[in-house]
Order: sequence, then C-alpha cells, then structure tokens
Amino acid sequence: MKIGVLTFHRCINYGSYWQARCLVEGLGALGHRAELLDHASARVDRAEWRCALRPVPGQTGDRAAYRRKMLRFFQAFATLPLSPRFPLDAPRFMDEYEAIVVGSDEVWNLSHPWYGGVPLFYGQGLRTQRALAYAASFGHHDTSSGLDPAWARRLRGFEAIAVRDEASRALVAAAIGADVDVVLDPCLAFPPGFDAYESRTEEHAYVALYGHGFSSGFANAVRGWAHRRGLPIVSIGYRNDWADRQWIEAGPLEFAPFIANADAVVTNFFHGCVFALRHRRPFVCEASWYRGTKLRCLMQQVGGERHLLAPAMTPDDIAGVLDVPISACVDARIERLRLASREFLREAVLAQAAVS
Repeated sequence: MKIGVLTFHRCINYGSYWQARCLVEGLGALGHRAELLDHASARVDRAEWRCALRPVPGQTGDRAAYRRKMLRFFQAFATLPLSPRFPLDAPRFMDEYEAIVVGSDEVWNLSHPWYGGVPLFYGQGLRTQRALAYAASFGHHDTSSGLDPAWARRLRGFEAIAVRDEASRALVAAAIGADVDVVLDPCLAFPPGFDAYESRTEEHAYVALYGHGFSSGFANAVRGWAHRRGLPIVSIGYRNDWADRQWIEAGPLEFAPFIANADAVVTNFFHGCVFALRHRRPFVCEASWYRGTKLRCLMQQVGGERHLLAPAMTPDDIAGVLDVPISACVDARIERLRLASREFLREAVLAQAAVS
C-alpha cells in the first residue's frame, strides 16, 4: 500500500527525527511504500528555527553552535523519504494515499506552541479514506480537562487508534467512548540498527547528558556520582554549564551512537529514556513540568519506575540505579510490547487494505 505518515518530522529535535524515520522504516518492513507527508508552513518554520537558535530560556550565546546543529538536521531531513511538499494550511494539495498514519509524537497536543490546534493532525483534510493513528500523544495536556467536543468528533473519524501513553489513552477513551491500545514509540517498536549510524570518533568513557532545565539537586548528585568514577559528563544538543563538555552542534545521526556508546545516560527528555532503553544503557531521568506526564507514563509502561528520580537525592541514590544493568524484566516487557505494537500496526493496515 501507498501510506503517508503525518508527524513533526522537521522539528530540530533528536526524538522527532528518529520517531518519524523509525515509523516510516517500520511500515516499509511490513511491506508497504511509506513516506512522510512533507507539510510546509512559514509560520511554523520561523517559530521552530527561532527556538532552535535559542532553545534554553534565559541562556544567551552559543548561536553559532546551535546554527551548526540546525544545518546537520537539515542535511538529515533531506535523506528522509518525503512526499511532494504542500502547505500545512492547504492539505488539498497533498498526494492521495491508500492510508495515512498520524503519529508518533505529540501530534494531538493542543498546547503545542506552533502545531497545537492544527486540524490536519486530527484527521481533517487528509487525502485518504482510511486514517489511522499510531503512538499519538497529547503531551502535557491535562487529562482532567478532557477534550472539546469539536476535537473529539474529529478523533472519531480515525479507523484505528493507538496512543503512546496512558494519559493519552484516557483522553481518547473519554472522547470517543471506546478504549484504545497503548503502543511503543517507533524508536522502540522499530528500533534503528547500528548500520544506520555515523561512527563515533570519541573512544573514552563518558556520561551522556541530554536535556536542559535540570534541578540543582539532581545535577549535583549526578556530578558527584560521575566524578567518583572518573567519568566526564558530555552534554549533547544543549548547553548545561554543569557538564564537563558541551556538544551542542551534534546532529541526529550523531545522537544515536552517542547514546548507544555512553557508560550511562542522564536525561529529562522522553527520547533520552527511549534511546537508553533501546541500547540497554543505565540511565536516570528527572521529570520536568512540561515532560513529566510522558516520562512517568513511559516508566510505568516498561516497568522502569526506579529510573525516574526526584530532585532531592544523593550520589548514592544515583549509584543505586546507574551502577547496575537495566533489569531483565524491563527488557522482557519491552519485547512483549514491541510484538504487540507491531501487530497492531500490521493488523490496522491490513484492515485498511481489505476495505480498500
């Protein structure tokens, strides 16, 4: 089948790049011709690039490094399987598809600063008779507030829905009056192989630091643990002054092996945890206001609650997690979820083929 994938594939964000690529490659592994719907918007580009050049509120400087990071992303975008470009606000100009998969990422986050409230991600205007959703998420949207009836009606137009976390499942179930599956992020369901990565030149041991806005208590505990073991902390993608080294300009093809080869991973980002799990790297994460919901849901999903730590901790608390391998129980649960996630997508697409 000719399948379009609608997601945030041009974000200057390692996780957004990899989830888009892995979902397209996963559909290809199932025997389909999949491509990313290459929507264009000058408004979105301005907001995305402005944020990419100054991603950490309150920080100044490093503009040249962030610009080099952007250029590496642009080079990576050019290698993705893309549809002909069409205006985000005029989807009538997109190609027609036998099925369109919306997801993964926060495609239903109505509070997203530049994609929030775009009807296309809720299925309105898609040029297909068969819309599916795979690993879609509402991000930090408050589950207690529910969904406005207008958005709920749009969700009922999807033939099959699977979400990425329990919070999103609760919102969808309340909106459409039916339960839906919770599946793995594409980076875990269809993990990229090492042959897709650029080689890393650094040979020394290190701690991979991914994210920004960490609490001082968390940062001090991580530094104490790392320095006891003689491990330098390398911050990728963002400046963290408490790291020993900054690697701001790294692109998405450099991010994956960097995490895979780290002695340990420290993060407060969703895909920092995902890639640590994918490569079985010891990791700890701290929940922030913006990402706390999806981090807690991911840890509950895979049985990794012990990796999510509170700010008030000591180096010994960090050691209790980073000095031991990831639990075999976590690995086993991920494998079961991986099989179920692939089966959902396979069956959902097959159902579309049968109807078509």
